[in-house]
Amino acid sequence: MKAKTVVLGGVLCLTVLFAWAQTPPMLTVMVGSASKPPTEELVRLFEKKTGVTVEAHYGGSGAMLSQIVVTHRGDIYFPGSSDFMDKAVAQGVVKAGSARDIVYLVPAITVPKGNPKHIEGLKDLVRPGIRLAIGRPDTVCVGLYGLQTLEKAGLLNAAKKNIVTESESCEKTAATVSLGLVDAALGWRDFGNWDPQHLQAVLLAPGEVPRIATIPAAPTIYARDPALAERFVLFLLSPEARAVFQRWGYLCTVEAARRFALPQTPVGGSAPLPAEWTEAKP
Repeated sequence: MKAKTVVLGGVLCLTVLFAWAQTPPMLTVMVGSASKPPTEELVRLFEKKTGVTVEAHYGGSGAMLSQIVVTHRGDIYFPGSSDFMDKAVAQGVVKAGSARDIVYLVPAITVPKGNPKHIEGLKDLVRPGIRLAIGRPDTVCVGLYGLQTLEKAGLLNAAKKNIVTESESCEKTAATVSLGLVDAALGWRDFGNWDPQHLQAVLLAPGEVPRIATIPAAPTIYARDPALAERFVLFLLSPEARAVFQRWGYLCTVEAARRFALPQTPVGGSAPLPAEWTEAKP
């Protein structure tokens, strides 16, 4: 009886090990939704090429980082700007120097197709009655860039009265315009490519761009298979992936991004919330 028990136990262990060995590899990617449309396409392409299952979660970059910190889960962090990657490094979630810049973003004004309110520049955003949306600036990168854009133009205090919503992600910021809930949003130039039937971008003057944003990606310290996580990050930099980003209108080189800014405009980095924003709104 004892021998039979040992044999059965050995068979059970081998069965469990065999089942574990047969489990297909999997990656969990925490994505700031600034890159959601092309990333959804690239996830499917990576799965098809490698057989790896990729579970992608999309939302505000700050919310995605908080999930990683709280749950200790997430193989790759792919936020919407370097600001939140710097926070991930500071919190020990990502190793310093491991992030790679994938694409570049330029702030712009997002308006409904046809621009019914005739918004041609930043000064139009402070006109009486204009309903303005921004991303929540402490957790959504496009919200922080929006405030910095207004601050650089000297319009932040004047614009406060027109800000009617602070959205939880880039996706929701763009949707407020698509759904007709606001007259304009401070967004990314790329929003116009997300839903061209309902959205268009009003470009800023080159001197009005506060910073060129970078979208970085990096394996986290919780990556179950660091080599596989790094493989996905490198895939995002491949010519195949770049073609997808470019088809969605994303800028794959800093030289391309500088066409919309000044030669001395900063690239990437981090910046605090403008002091004016922390003051009481009128």
